Parts: sequence; C-alpha cells; structure tokens
Amino acid sequence: MLDSKLRARLVAPVADRLASPLAARKVSPAAVTTVGFAVGAAACVAAGLGSWWAALALWLLNRALDGLDGPLARLVGATDLGGYLDIACDLAVYAGFVFAVAIAVPDARLACAALLAAYYVNAGAWLSYSTLAEQRRFAGGDERSLRFVPGLAEGAETIVVYLLFCLLPAHAAAIAWAFPALVALSAAQRVLLAARTL
Repeated sequence: MLDSKLRARLVAPVADRLASPLAARKVSPAAVTTVGFAVGAAACVAAGLGSWWAALALWLLNRALDGLDGPLARLVGATDLGGYLDIACDLAVYAGFVFAVAIAVPDARLACAALLAAYYVNAGAWLSYSTLAEQRRFAGGDERSLRFVPGLAEGAETIVVYLLFCLLPAHAAAIAWAFPALVALSAAQRVLLAARTL
C-alpha cells in the first residue's frame, strides 16, 4: 500500500546514490543479492534463538541490501536471472522469519501458520497475474523485473510487522494474527484485478 510512494520519495534517491559507487567498482547485483540473502538468513536464525535485537539489526540490513541490488542492476545491466533470484531470496527470508518466530514463541505458532498460508495464497495470486499480464503486454508496471501489483500488504508493511515481532515478541501471536487479514485482502485485490482484466 505504501511501497510506490516510499520508493519514489525516499528509497529510490538514496539507493541510486549508493549504487553508483558500487557500479564504478564493478560490484555485481548478484553479489549484493547473495549477501542480502545471507544476512536475511542470519536474521531468521537470530529470531529463532530469541535474539531479538540481533534479528532486528540483521532484518533492517537485509532490507537495505534488497533495496540496493535493483538500482545497481539497472546501472550495470539487469538480467532476468537477477530479478528471479531477488524475488526468490525475498520470499525465502519472509517465510523463514515467520517460521523463526514460531520456533521462538510457541504461543504464536498457530498464528504464524496462518500468516504463512496467507503468504502462499497471496504469492500465487500475485505471481500468476504478473506472468499473464506480461504475456498480454498490459500497460503499467515499473522498472523492476517482475510486475508488482499494488495491495494492502506489501514490502513496507512487512518491514513494520517484522520490526514489531522483534520489539514486542511477547505479543507475537497478536501481531501474527493481525497481518494475515491484510495479506488475504491483498490476495483478494489481485484476484479481482485478474477477473476484471484477463
């Protein structure tokens, strides 16, 4: 819901400035994606161990690196494989972090299962529509490798929810129960969009 505005006003200008010196040093976008994934995996491990401050710092670093590989790719030459690896790594970290919260906070396990189920349905609705929209050459989209369809729950909202997991682990169950509703609504938005346009 907030991603497009945040990207245009805040993230993109900063990321572009940071990407330029990396491009000059011939740092590859795939290397940034790989390091970002490793940092994200470490965040998941920290969360699973209940080391919430470490998980918080690593999660924020993962998100920063995720915001950097795209602008870098556009400077040095974007590839389909790079875009694919970027989203695959993102989804793995998103799911891994929720799984880690379920390990660390047993009372939140059912809620985390509901959140993972909502992620699964939403990802299917989004990626299926993205593929068909590209095949049909629909207008819209942006400079990213995949077509991102706006929804109530996007990257910015996910960042906030995971911050809350780290800052308020005693309330992880309540947090995890609240977010699937937004994710499910995002999936419904995408299904309705597909029904209107396909």
